[in-house]
Amino acid sequence: MPLDGLLKEIRACRLCEAQLPLGPKPVLRASATARLLVVGQAPGIRVHESGIPWNDASGMRLREWLRMERERFYDQSQVAIVPMGFCYPGKGSSGDLPPRPECRQTWHPQLIPLLTNIELILLIGHYAQDFFLGARRRGTLTDTVRAWADYAPRYFPLPHPSPRNVGWFKQNPWFEAEVLPALRERIRALFPPGR
Repeated sequence: MPLDGLLKEIRACRLCEAQLPLGPKPVLRASATARLLVVGQAPGIRVHESGIPWNDASGMRLREWLRMERERFYDQSQVAIVPMGFCYPGKGSSGDLPPRPECRQTWHPQLIPLLTNIELILLIGHYAQDFFLGARRRGTLTDTVRAWADYAPRYFPLPHPSPRNVGWFKQNPWFEAEVLPALRERIRALFPPGR
């Protein structure tokens, strides 16, 4: 199926409607020309309301990590944004619930192969890392992120940029000192300044 047709089907999806507290509202962006794929967890409530992926404090921090201006980040001809779950899953006891499994089972196997120009995939959080890295993933998210170079050049594992993770960032200063400069270098190589 062509990408446009598949995206139309995904946006009309109602597979897990009964389990979604606010109903289905798939949030994703994709284009056959995109060179960067951002794979996160699932939309939060602010993203559900706006329909714009990463349109929250986590998105601001992610764009800062990438040193990428908002205009480029939201240009789907350059950047595809495909979370593990396309709809807001609801609130859990300590943050949002995990992404619903229906997307990764039903849609990801059809969608990802159609993104043929992707050169770099950011794997944000352990759900994305589990799906894309499988047995290659380390025992913990911290160990997987620390071993980022082992997954290059295709993948770049990252923690979630959520404000809830400030403690993790403080406990792991190597992330800002070593990982973010390498990430920014990869982004600059993918999108040279002035282009």
